[in-house]
Amino acid sequence: MDRDRKILDTAAAVFYEKGFHGVGVDELGKRAGLSGPALYRHFSGKDEILAALFNEALDELLSATAPVHEDPEKDLERLIRHHVGFAVGHRHLVNIYQREDRSLAEPWKRQFDRRRRQYVDRWETAVARCYPDAAAGEIAAGTQACLGVIFSIAYWPAKLAQTPALSDLIAGFASNGLATLRR
Repeated sequence: MDRDRKILDTAAAVFYEKGFHGVGVDELGKRAGLSGPALYRHFSGKDEILAALFNEALDELLSATAPVHEDPEKDLERLIRHHVGFAVGHRHLVNIYQREDRSLAEPWKRQFDRRRRQYVDRWETAVARCYPDAAAGEIAAGTQACLGVIFSIAYWPAKLAQTPALSDLIAGFASNGLATLRR
């Protein structure tokens, strides 16, 4: 396994377990199989590691927001299913993001906030394509509600998160919730 990947995976596990401020560079390095100072050959510090984790996740999520179908409903369904799959498959990372996004320092915070806005804008565009008669405020609120439902999985008890067909259940719930925008 590539050393950067090992550091990022280790950091994700430790940040989930102890929180961003609950762990130091020395402990991160030790758990990743190197010394704290050796970690600095790969990252400038914990802030850059947190930013790298967030940006990797956002890269994947953003990549799924580009329309691929002519049919807006089919495209929105694909978008919802991708994001549900991501949230189910990366519960710990989503949890870290929800707890620690306030810990992201400059210059990474400004860049990440810009990309996050782009992500939400793309979601709103996908929702608006399906519900063209809905007001802009309704589209924004519906989008936030949908994303909130999907990413709430990060806080569910582990046993509940292993519910059979969970992805289908959550995708249906999100789709049906957005359908309230239909006039």
